Amino acid sequence: MKYFELKCTAYLKGDIPFKKGFENISKYISYSMAQTDELKKLHDSSGYKLYNFGNFFPTEKSKIYQKGTNYTFILRSLDEKFIDILALNLRQNINNPNFLVVETHKRVLKQFFISELYSATPVIVTLEKNLFWTMQKDGDILKLQKQLHDNLEKKYQSFYGEKLKPFQNFIQLLEIKNKISQIIEFNKDDKKIKFFGNKFKIVPHEDEVSQKLAFIALACGLGEKNSFGGGFCLGGGVR
Repeated sequence: MKYFELKCTAYLKGDIPFKKGFENISKYISYSMAQTDELKKLHDSSGYKLYNFGNFFPTEKSKIYQKGTNYTFILRSLDEKFIDILALNLRQNINNPNFLVVETHKRVLKQFFISELYSATPVIVTLEKNLFWTMQKDGDILKLQKQLHDNLEKKYQSFYGEKLKPFQNFIQLLEIKNKISQIIEFNKDDKKIKFFGNKFKIVPHEDEVSQKLAFIALACGLGEKNSFGGGFCLGGGVR
């Protein structure tokens, strides 16, 4: 197993508030995907997109990314062809009014033993339409762990075309790092939409299936709404 990562350098044409970073990057990626038939088909499909990204960094103390400054964001996918096409398309999106990707650097990461996962962006888990898992709304940790596990299994099957046979949930320990819900928001058809999520520290089990699912979390994102910036993770372990 391996995943592919693009480190993207973005030059900002105007100030972007921190909370608008996800929306700006997501729309930039979506537009870039629409420039080729193959990626447009993926963008328009209803299945798993199997890519995710983090917000701009470094973060400004003012919570405003500054006009005329270069920032970096990371984009990951299991699909190398997707990454290669997008690397070119991102740099050609010159008419975007908010920022321009001026450089991309590709990296290949092979599966390694993952001792810890940290969610750098909010992890979104849907309970039902317009209701998301939070301690205030639900608080059932076992339900949360099951949905996170099942989601990763489906992503694995979607890409590799085979089912895993787990004998336990991949999560050994889960720690919620936020006191209040974390939000990803964006505008669609002049309507403001909010996804409510959480930041987690997760210790995965050491068995083969659990480690595969932890790696999928790094490659594609943990939880849902990954193409909007949800569930982008960092991993600690032995490479």
